[in-house]
This record gives sequence, structure tokens and C-alpha cells, in this order.
Amino acid sequence: MHPDFILLNARIATMDATGTEAGALAALNGRIVAIGDDAAIRDLAGPGTTILNAEGRRVLPGIVDSHAHPDAYALRLRAWTLVSPDIVQTRDALLARIRARCAAVPPGHWCAFYRLNERACGGYPTLAELDAASVGRPIFILRTDGHLGLANSAAFAACGVTADTQDPAFGRFDRLADGRFTGLVRETAAHVFLNAVHGQDSEADIAEGMEMVQNQCLAAGISSVANSLTPSKAIRAYQRMQRDGRWRMRMGIIASGRDEPLIPHLIGAGIQSGFGDEWLRLIGVEWCPDCSTSGRTAAYWDPYLGTPVPGEPVPNTGMLLYEREDLTARATAAHKAGLQVMIEGVGDRGIDFALDVMEAALAAHPVADHRMRVEHCCYVTPPILQRLKRGGFVDSSATGFMDELGEAYAANRGRDAMRWMWPHRSLIDAGVPAPGHSDFAVCRVSPWTALGAMVTRRTTGGTDLDQREAITPIEALHAYTTLGAWAQREEHEKGSLEIGKLADLIVLDRDVLTGEDIAGTQVLATVVGGRIHHQA
Repeated sequence: MHPDFILLNARIATMDATGTEAGALAALNGRIVAIGDDAAIRDLAGPGTTILNAEGRRVLPGIVDSHAHPDAYALRLRAWTLVSPDIVQTRDALLARIRARCAAVPPGHWCAFYRLNERACGGYPTLAELDAASVGRPIFILRTDGHLGLANSAAFAACGVTADTQDPAFGRFDRLADGRFTGLVRETAAHVFLNAVHGQDSEADIAEGMEMVQNQCLAAGISSVANSLTPSKAIRAYQRMQRDGRWRMRMGIIASGRDEPLIPHLIGAGIQSGFGDEWLRLIGVEWCPDCSTSGRTAAYWDPYLGTPVPGEPVPNTGMLLYEREDLTARATAAHKAGLQVMIEGVGDRGIDFALDVMEAALAAHPVADHRMRVEHCCYVTPPILQRLKRGGFVDSSATGFMDELGEAYAANRGRDAMRWMWPHRSLIDAGVPAPGHSDFAVCRVSPWTALGAMVTRRTTGGTDLDQREAITPIEALHAYTTLGAWAQREEHEKGSLEIGKLADLIVLDRDVLTGEDIAGTQVLATVVGGRIHHQA
């Protein structure tokens, strides 16, 4: 038998435990069967072998993004309008983009926009400005963090929200001193409008959009992604795609605690973490009690700095979206049922809350190798670091926030707080596992700007994130390869290039191990399961 795929003339960083480098490898039926030098591997080729010549380029394992939202991003790409800082840099430009989109749809139809960063476009538009630009169409603009949004008067009316409507539990319709809406809606109040926009989405819509998501991921070198807060509709869409042979990358499902009663149904059916195969697998379950630092809703012990936006509570220490007893009961039941528990914590108060819940679940049902994860886990103060280490918890680090949202973090929490924001040097030195993730579509799909910020501790705009927490390129890459795989119990399948593991690899245009402009890295080829799925 001959390999069906061979990689030659490469500089392979296998990312194995000993740091092995190699020049070539061979794969059969999607898995690596040989690693060595060019001459030895070339001799294994047969008439049907696909040969990829890396032309002396750096080769790494495929990127494992351990927390993102590809299902939501699929729908955004398919039907929403992008208003990220690379598209709009001023408030006038934002309003013009809203006006153009609304003019193109029939009256009464929703227009939705995503990835608004008000810091990059002159602040939030007023309700009057939104009403004028939207020409009577109901609109909703999702802030880049996914926790806040802007609605116009037509949207409030379409959702039955009036001046007399009370704020929902764990949410807020921001109002001026006289009670009038500002247009800004927070947390569960934003979900009133999200539910209206997404009400007609189908499984077919998700599957159609996922083709575009896969294209972007593969072009960025991502061979495996974990879908955070996956709802049942997306799970059904993904299974349809698998039946139709439409997967070109690997998908891990993290079932959503928002989608009642998805997790109780998993528990009742006896389905545990690891259910599935190498293409589509249930990783765990997740709840989101904490919020957004850049949007000034994440839970901190100390108040936010800077000028509050109109309608923001003062003083503001953020908010939590669950009661502790309720979430403890939910997490404990899932943990006892064999489901890997993941709870979001962003600010120090939010992380403490997540750890309180997970510690209680472990006390009720002790498990040595539990791999419970605090998702995002941004503000890791020294006491929190010790709690993570003591309990054996995983810091599932939102490294994607560093570059894109770092300036907002520094403005809202202060420069001194950057010392303990995503503190990877301290995490590594303490032995706390900290895989990295993008959280796309909150941030961009590409991992390379985040990897660069982990090494430089600076945003693209030059904001200092405190050099004391800088790490080496190889340490940063482990967060997106070996640690990403380990954090979802797939370390025997992926994360490094070793015999018997999946043949998932990427060819780069530069040697990122030298630290040379990591943020600008381009992926020349992405191979998943021994098949070339992207070539620049």
C-alpha cells in the first residue's frame, strides 16, 4: 500500500513533546503513517499519491480554535451586513451603510448589522439618527462583543417593546433620564431583537453559510473549531452536512445552556462528551453568566473607568446572567452525567462566579481529570490564578480579544489592569493550561493577529498590554495546537504531527517560530485528513 498524501521539502515543527523537526511526512486514509526526511518519504509514493511540495516553508499542525461561533457567523455572512472598523471608520459612514442597506429591502423587512465597534467610528448613533437612516425598516446592530446592540424605533415596535416595558431579567433597555430609549440594549434585552431577526433561520441557512465559514477558516489555517453555545438547530444542520459529505474541517460541539432544554435532553439520552467522530464530535456543555468588558457589562469587583455611555448604570461593576444556586444545579447535573463543563467568566467577579459553580460541582462529584474550563477567562488576578491551579481548571483564553479589543479593555479597566489580562506568561509558569481562541465572529477568524499579540503584548494600534506577560512564539502556537486539542480531550487525535494522528497541517509564508511579523502571516496551504482543502 502507498500513502495517498505526501508532504515534501518542508520545515515541519511537529509540536510534539520533544520539539521534533522533520522534512517530510506521509499519510494514508487521513492519518500520518510516516515522518522523516525527503528521500525516505519520497520513496513511499505510488501512482495515486498526492504530493505537496512545501518549497522549504514552515509547516505546523492545523490550528485548533477552541471557542468560536461558526453557526452564528454562518448566518451573519449569509444575510447580515458587516460594519466592522475596516468597513466603517466614522459615524457618518456607519449611517450611510445603514441607509444603503435599508433602502435595498422592502418595507417591514428586518435589516441586521454586525461587528460594530463604537470606539472606532465615533461613538454610538442616537436613536434619532438610527430612525432617520433606517427609512422605516426595523434594524438591529450587534456590537462586536455579541452582548450589546442598537435597535431603532421600528425595531422596538416590531418586538412590542414600549416605554412601559420593564427590563428583562439579566438585561437592560438603556434609557435617558426622562425614560426615553437611547437605542442601546444590553444582554438579555439584546436577545429580544436577536430572536426576532433569527426567528426564520433554517437549518439549510446555517449549512449554506457554513460553506463560507469553512472557506475562511481553511484560508486562515484553522483545521478544527469548537462551536461555543451551539443550539439544537445548528446541531441538526451539522449532522445534515455530515450526511451530505460537506465537511472540509473538523467541528466540536459545545452545547448551549441558553437553548432550553438541550442540555437536560443530552443528560436524559445518556450522551456524554466525546460522542461523535473525528469530523463532528460533542465536546461539552456551556453556560454564559458573564458578559463583555469592551461593552462595559462584564462583572468586575471594581467599577469601570472612563466616561459612561448615556443610560449606563453608575457606578458600574457589570452584571451576571445567572443565580449561583441555579447554575450550580445545572452544571452539577451535567458534570455527573459525563459532560465536560464550560462556564464563561471575563471579569474577576465573573471568573470567581464560574469557579464557585465548578468547585461546587466537583465537590458533589469528584473527578480527577475533569478539564472543566473557564471560557474567555480574561482578568486572571494572582488569587484567581491560584484557584485555577488548585482546582485543575482550564483557562480557555480569549486571546482574540487582545489585538481587536485590547484598546477598549485598557480604556475601560485602566493600564494597570493589563498586567493580569490574559496573563499567559504567569499561566505557563504556574502550569495552568491556557488554550487560545478567537471567539469569531466577535473577532476576526484569523488567529495570527492574536498569536502576534501574545508574543508582543501590543495591539495593532500600539496599545501596551504589559510586556511582563509576553510569551515566545512556540508557547503561543502551543495554545492554538496541542493545548487546543487537549482542552477538548482530543490530544490523541490532533494538535501535533505524529504517526497515527490526523494529517491536519498548514504551510505558511514565513517562519513564525522566529517571531517575524506573526500578525501578517499568510497560509499557503491547509491540509485536513491528508487532503488539500486550501491553496493560496
